[in-house]
Amino acid sequence: MANELLLDTGAFVALVDRSERRHADCVAVLDRWSGPVVTTEAVLTETLHLVGPRWRAQDACLEFVLRGAFVLVPASLESLRRVATLMEAYSDVPMDYADATLVALGEELNTSRVFTLDRRGFSAYRLRRRKPFELLP
Repeated sequence: MANELLLDTGAFVALVDRSERRHADCVAVLDRWSGPVVTTEAVLTETLHLVGPRWRAQDACLEFVLRGAFVLVPASLESLRRVATLMEAYSDVPMDYADATLVALGEELNTSRVFTLDRRGFSAYRLRRRKPFELLP
């Protein structure tokens, strides 16, 4: 099994916003994790939107990536094709674009560990429609 951890929006927001109810849980996951933490541009964009327009909060998000704590994986045409297929397949959940990019990235990296607060979505999603995700925290 791969050693990457996929980072979703809710956990990212909770890491940078101390007022979030799950902040301590998310910090604990990150403190215990020793492998690479990877995310997508869609997750970064969604996180920047959700932390609001204050520069300090947005800067904290960007600093995670800029200092190398999180690896930002850009989309390719192949991954975007897979995202479209996933969003159609999970339209009943529904699956948003950011989640679809993480599932596609999980398939590409062969990792099923996801750092998320979205238990509903990631409990329903499967890697290659078969393997369930391991949810942290």
